[in-house]
Amino acid sequence: MTVIDARVRLPQSLRENPVYRAPARQTETYDRVLQLTDKMNSGTLPDLLAEMDAEGIEHAVMHAESEGGESADALNEALTKVIAEHPGRFSGIGTVDLDSGRPTGPARQVASAQAQGLLGVAVQPAFFGLDIDDRTLYPMYSRAEELGLIVAVHTGVTYSRMHPLKHERPELLDQVACDFPDLKIIACHAGWPWVTEYCAVARRHPTVYLEFGALAPKYVAKPGTGWDALFGMMPNVLREQVLYGSDWPIMAPQRALAEWRASGLPAPALEALFAGNARRLFGLAAS
Repeated sequence: MTVIDARVRLPQSLRENPVYRAPARQTETYDRVLQLTDKMNSGTLPDLLAEMDAEGIEHAVMHAESEGGESADALNEALTKVIAEHPGRFSGIGTVDLDSGRPTGPARQVASAQAQGLLGVAVQPAFFGLDIDDRTLYPMYSRAEELGLIVAVHTGVTYSRMHPLKHERPELLDQVACDFPDLKIIACHAGWPWVTEYCAVARRHPTVYLEFGALAPKYVAKPGTGWDALFGMMPNVLREQVLYGSDWPIMAPQRALAEWRASGLPAPALEALFAGNARRLFGLAAS
């Protein structure tokens, strides 16, 4: 079965700051739950390519997201270099700078991302103290919609103890989807603990996709973990709006794919999750 990974990270070693560092209150729970710092600092591009080859992953969408402290322009440049050096293996989702508090800069960076051949931009508003529907983000959303680019938004729980959960609630993404009805939006991490509400947002907006990066599929498939509504809709009404993503290096593709295959999803749902939806959303040619 063909696999497209809709979310891998730009390796830290290729970034302007080759060592991942963040405030202790931001990383302490991430490190305890996901070993984030160690994984970010150890994952290399050769490692990623080897894992893709081993697992039969034909293509990956690389994200140049940032929680702050990095230049979006530098990240996007590094991302486009990876894509150019490995034709056919990667597409790119760039990023924008959200730390200035001014709306015009991110809007310009969206246009620049398109000019560089990137498919969209990834943003994590909560890490900058912003709601998903903060009005300073609206020029960015508007420009992305106008140019036909995708916006990937961090949703659901953030383990940072510096940033409250309220910034990522589903009604905020719903508002953006209402105001920009032609904008393709990826809800990264699929919105737990508000899974039922995020399902409702996706059900009302065919432009909203739910992606599972950094999540253990065995828990998505386990009753009582809070994922019940989404797992129940994946074979039917939301089959066309879910994306497999590993969030490498945070979740190993080997583990994620094995757990999805053991989840009990029927073959048509797995085919849509693993490749069909990503191929359609990102405009990738059939292999």
